[in-house]
This record gives sequence, C-alpha cells and structure tokens, in this order.
Amino acid sequence: MKWLASLILLTALMVLSGCAHHRASTAGLSAPAAAIVTSAESLAGRVAAYNQAGRFVVLNFPMSPVPPVDQTLFLYRAGLKVAALRVTGPQDEDNTVADIVSGDARVGDEVRDQ
Repeated sequence: MKWLASLILLTALMVLSGCAHHRASTAGLSAPAAAIVTSAESLAGRVAAYNQAGRFVVLNFPMSPVPPVDQTLFLYRAGLKVAALRVTGPQDEDNTVADIVSGDARVGDEVRDQ
C-alpha cells in the first residue's frame, strides 16, 4: 500500500513540475509575430484562360465555391494586385467568366475576393 501512495505522489510531482516549467518558459516571451489568416469563406481560384481582345478571363475555383454574377474579384501575380474583375458568367461546374475592369491578366494568376 505504501508503494501505491509513493507512486501517486511521484506522479503528481512530475505532472506539477511539468506544468510549472511550461508556465515559466512561456511567461517571458513576447507576443508571436502576426500571421496571415484567410477566412474559410474567402474565394480562391486561378485564371484558366485569358482573352485579350475581349478583355475577359475564364476563372477556375476547384477548392471554393464559384462566385456569383456581379461580384468584384482581384487578380494577384507574385503577391501583387494586378487587375480588378467583375464576374459576368456563364458558370459551368467550378468555372466562370469575368470581365477585366482594370489591369492585366495572365493564365495562372491567382484570383481572390479581397
């Protein structure tokens, strides 16, 4: 019976010393650097085709819902905003068409709603 009490005491000391060490090691740290977080509601797609003469693009959204008609979207290339779009349709599965309102597009440009 003594060995059971000793085992419980030893286990409790190990748990408490681990918690105290964790609190002490994180107490002096400054706030972590800001992280970029994207909303689950956020749209993300790519330019699948570009028609320079007609100034429109075909957009593909394989991992997010296709945006509704008249929504404004933006194109990014290498992290820089390069164009503004307005969704015009038609829509087919995970593809839709958008007019280029301003800027320039290329196949592969990233499409976001922000």
